[in-house]
Amino acid sequence: MNERKLRWMRLDNAAKIYPAAKRRNWSNTFRLSATFREPVDPTVLQSALNVTVKRFPSIAVRIRRGMFWYYLEELACAPEIACEGPCPLIHRSFSEIRRCAFQVLYYENRISVEFFHALTDGSGGLVFLKTLAAEYLTQKYGITVPSGDGVLDREEEPDERELEDSFLQNEGPVSKSRRESAAFRLTGTRERDGYLNVITGILDVREVLALAKRYQVSLTTFMVSVMMMAILSMQDRRVPDRRRQKPVKILVPVNLRRFFPSNTLRNFALYVTPGIDPRMGDYTFEEILRSVHHQMGVELTQKQLSARITVNVRTEKSLALKIVPLFLKNAAMKFVYNLVGEKTSCVAFSNLGSASLPSEMQPFVKRLDFILGPQAICPNNCSVISYRDQLLITFSRSIEETELEREFFTRLRRLGLSIFIESNQR
Repeated sequence: MNERKLRWMRLDNAAKIYPAAKRRNWSNTFRLSATFREPVDPTVLQSALNVTVKRFPSIAVRIRRGMFWYYLEELACAPEIACEGPCPLIHRSFSEIRRCAFQVLYYENRISVEFFHALTDGSGGLVFLKTLAAEYLTQKYGITVPSGDGVLDREEEPDERELEDSFLQNEGPVSKSRRESAAFRLTGTRERDGYLNVITGILDVREVLALAKRYQVSLTTFMVSVMMMAILSMQDRRVPDRRRQKPVKILVPVNLRRFFPSNTLRNFALYVTPGIDPRMGDYTFEEILRSVHHQMGVELTQKQLSARITVNVRTEKSLALKIVPLFLKNAAMKFVYNLVGEKTSCVAFSNLGSASLPSEMQPFVKRLDFILGPQAICPNNCSVISYRDQLLITFSRSIEETELEREFFTRLRRLGLSIFIESNQR
């Protein structure tokens, strides 16, 4: 890496909020993991990381502070890997993130990569994890893993298209308002030491797809509807007076690469927030399914998403914002984030979809995991990934109570699905 000049890059359009919204005890991070069939060799893993980072100059970075914006600066060498701590996504201070904005961890048979969200989204992070796993298996077992299925050739120079801010490339002629109503807020008893509770439900993806097909909806629509039913029950118990209840809304990230041509490994996702208003009356599960299906159908079109992209890009390009010093931008963005950022949804439901690996890797990789860290205020988040015949639904929470997970998985069980539950509960 020292043989060439290190790159620097502006934060992409979606990433700019993350450094500004950080708190002393919270930063927006997520984790992706691969579990092998044999224990991880730390020496080989470090060697594999040393090779892999050269292919990802937008991820192997630290966060730097400029006069008007934060920016990314490529690392001169790979960070040291570390043995995993007592729980996933242990809080890292922003000073640590400014030194290195991602970290690679290992524990028994598992390797994990934890990303500060300003670097990439789940799709870009999954490409990094797969490529790192491919290089590890190549060095450990001498196999040859070709590029494909999200694995990059480690000997190639980075493609400039992988480094672009695809939001700027897809600005449209019309913008759309970002205004949304507030949603019911989940609360609980905060863990005093910052411990992150994780509960994973493992299902047979074929069973879930068959059930969703029976209802004539997608897997994501099916799961979001079950989540709404669970939260409706929780709100009924906490707020018995229906007139005082608030809408139940789920934040669903959308991979924009499905709608716009892009090879970027940086952030390129927006979100939709389908919801229902319990003040209108009782809902059957079928009514919620139909409502979510139609709301998602209206929002998930190229034209609607283009309008959402446009309002964000135009805000970034405004002259008034450009000339404001960074410390004032940070104060303004943090104020807006604290005011409305987490109040328009109850919980996030992030589905990375079906992850595939080259056939050469499959005998060695037993499982893939995805954990989305909770937000600063909203204490629960939910992330989903499938690999081969397993669907893994993972809840993370910064509170003691397991009410949401219990409601959600109980409803899935009542619908006839078999579930194996794992937890790091203390």
